[in-house]
Amino acid sequence: MTQHARTASFFALILVLIVGTGFVQSWNTALLILNMGLVSAVMALGVNLQWGFAGLFNVGVMGFVALGGLAAVLVSMPPVGEAWAAGGLRIVLALVLGAATITAAILAYARVPATWRGWAIAAILIVGFFVYRAVFDPGVAAVEKINPAATGYLGGLGLPVLLAWPMGGVLAAGAAWVIGKTALGLRSDYLAIATLGIAEIIIAVMKNEDWLARGVKNVIGLPRPLPYEIDLQNDPGFVERAAGLGLDPTTASTLYVKLGYGVYFAIVLVILLVLAQLALNSPWGRMMRAIRDNETAARAMGKNVTRRHLEIFILGSAVCGMAGAMMTTLDSQLTPGSYQPLRYTFLIWVMVIVGGSGNNFGAVLGGFLIWFLWVQVEPLGVALMSVITAGMAEDSGLRTHLLDSVQHMRLLTMGLILLIVLRFYPRGLLPEK
Repeated sequence: MTQHARTASFFALILVLIVGTGFVQSWNTALLILNMGLVSAVMALGVNLQWGFAGLFNVGVMGFVALGGLAAVLVSMPPVGEAWAAGGLRIVLALVLGAATITAAILAYARVPATWRGWAIAAILIVGFFVYRAVFDPGVAAVEKINPAATGYLGGLGLPVLLAWPMGGVLAAGAAWVIGKTALGLRSDYLAIATLGIAEIIIAVMKNEDWLARGVKNVIGLPRPLPYEIDLQNDPGFVERAAGLGLDPTTASTLYVKLGYGVYFAIVLVILLVLAQLALNSPWGRMMRAIRDNETAARAMGKNVTRRHLEIFILGSAVCGMAGAMMTTLDSQLTPGSYQPLRYTFLIWVMVIVGGSGNNFGAVLGGFLIWFLWVQVEPLGVALMSVITAGMAEDSGLRTHLLDSVQHMRLLTMGLILLIVLRFYPRGLLPEK
């Protein structure tokens, strides 16, 4: 079977699985799997850029996805005027002072003689820290006192939410530049530890800085690019069209919104996939793969390996940030407590490995397939355990234990799939050409 036929067969299988879900379960479930599959495919594409193209082992995916979600709040939510009046300018001034302190320390490191360099940097950082906190803390306290039950934060820019998707990529790219300048010189295993630690720092900041995005109180009611279901149900024209299709208004409105999100997400995925393919087949893409396969030989040919690593690290992180903004828009809320490494790091890596690292279509395939299994394994596990325990007594301890263990079927299934694919398809279902 040729590579194109193999790719078409696997994507046809995904289509059959999603459509089959619509017939067997419900079309709401099928569209939900489709939408999150599209978002997962975008995340897997971002990780594939870093690992498949350049061999960068980034396990801080969760942090960049969270920054994309934060961008959705900062761009689309309306500004809280009272909070800005109470302490918004003080917070902005404090952030400027903090950036100025870091800049001054960097300049001191470059220009102060070695004899006094350490003392100068220490003095700048200590004085700058106390000045920063003296300005920052009163501003934060004033902002968080403004209606803490509903707001208690500065809000956003009040712009259309679709603008948050590229801005999520920009915010994640900026963080990746800072991280890359400090961490990309590390060996692969140390780079993994550093990126994971930095991702946890990002999540900790989002959870604890209420003035930024309400912390663990969550930001709900984000603007949507599509109408609310209740508005569609109150539209006589929509109700008439739904009746013509034999659907009740409630079901029709839900399907309409989910299908609309699917169209938006599919457009983004297609654009990113086309750009990734063009990059892969360009001289730049061939250079990146040469660096991945043999850094020493690439350096000997005059390639700036560190700079190229920084480029691909920023690009991949930007794609993950865009996916994070898309997912937050789909949920209509930002919940920092939900950003768990299991879902946003391990699962995305399984998608890339199973699909085929180095192959953009493989990463997309892995995104759809693994997310489908992640959603469907638990209900299938319930059915399986019900059959296994059908002949057992109602008060059987073994029966209770087996039924209570269904939730662990997801992790068991992901491990089995990973082992099977690595055993029989070590380069993934769609290996790199």
